[in-house]
Amino acid sequence: MKVRGSLSREDVAAFLDGRTVPIRLGCRTPADHPWMVSLWYRRREGDDGWRLECATSADADVVTYLRETPEVSFEVSTNHPPYAGVRGRGEASLEPDPEKEVLRDLLERYLGGTNSELARTLLREDREEVTIAIEPAVVYGWDFSDRM
Repeated sequence: MKVRGSLSREDVAAFLDGRTVPIRLGCRTPADHPWMVSLWYRRREGDDGWRLECATSADADVVTYLRETPEVSFEVSTNHPPYAGVRGRGEASLEPDPEKEVLRDLLERYLGGTNSELARTLLREDREEVTIAIEPAVVYGWDFSDRM
C-alpha cells in the first residue's frame, strides 16, 4: 500500500481507528455507472498491512456490484472544521459472515452495544450477512487543522 499526503502511515491508521463516521465507498454498477454507499467500517491489521472491513446484507445492491467489479474508492473524513480525512482506492472482496462477527463489532463501535432496535433488526437470525474487505492500494491522508 502506498501512503501519500500529509499524514504518515501511523497517522492514517490512528485517524481511521479514532473516528466513528461512516466510510463512503465508491464502486461501479454492472452498467458501469458510478455508485456510492456509506457503511460502518473497522480497520484490521494483517500480515501484509491493514484492511478495512464493512458489514452489509448479502442481498444489498453493493454486494452485486462488487462481485462484478471489485475495484473501489473510499473516503473517511470529518464533517466539520478543521477538516481531516483519508481517501484511497483498492480492491474489495466479499466474505460470508454467518455468525455476524463483523456486524456485532461494528454495532459495538458505532452504537456502543447490541441492545438497540436497529441492532436487533440487523442481527435477526434470518438475515444473511457478508463482510466487505477492502485492501487499499493507495491511501491519501490530510489534516487541515493548521490552516483553520
